[in-house]
Amino acid sequence: MAAEAERIILGSGYIHVATFTKGQAIPNPEDFCKDETLFAYIKGGATIEYKPEFYEAKDDMGKVAKTVVTEEEVTLKSGIMTFTGNTLAKLCDTARVSERETAEKNKKYRVVKVGGAGNARGAKYVICFHHVDAVDGDIYLMIIGQNQAGFSLSFAKDSETVVDAEFHALPMDGEGTLIVYTEEIVDGEEE
Repeated sequence: MAAEAERIILGSGYIHVATFTKGQAIPNPEDFCKDETLFAYIKGGATIEYKPEFYEAKDDMGKVAKTVVTEEEVTLKSGIMTFTGNTLAKLCDTARVSERETAEKNKKYRVVKVGGAGNARGAKYVICFHHVDAVDGDIYLMIIGQNQAGFSLSFAKDSETVVDAEFHALPMDGEGTLIVYTEEIVDGEEE
């Protein structure tokens, strides 16, 4: 049996995020997923969903039909377990982050203001989920998008706070690509 047919994907990974500017070249994921783009450590893994919508034209007698894709939606979901105010700013387009110092013991504070539709920046991000697999090779799922789910912060005495991010993909090139799935091919694996 081919090694490819035996690939079993187990485990979670890492979310990497960086600001995307229109016209920017899409980076190769293995070059992009470095310490400087690590967004957060995650809990509960990550899920990417591709949902097409179809239109089917059919004659009255059910003898001929034609189906076309009319819309596509891609969402990358993950639970963000480690975060700061700067992380929240990437999850909320109207967030503004500032820092201030106090005279008392030279304390510093990061202040995040959220809200006000007029404060929306229209920011878009390169988002890459990196699944690490030393045996079968790494997998990368890359999109261009933004969090459109908002966020909730729950502080409980017996559980960590996890922010559920839901990044909606936007077309990343002239072909309308929504997801770039890249897998490392390990030596000895048949193509």
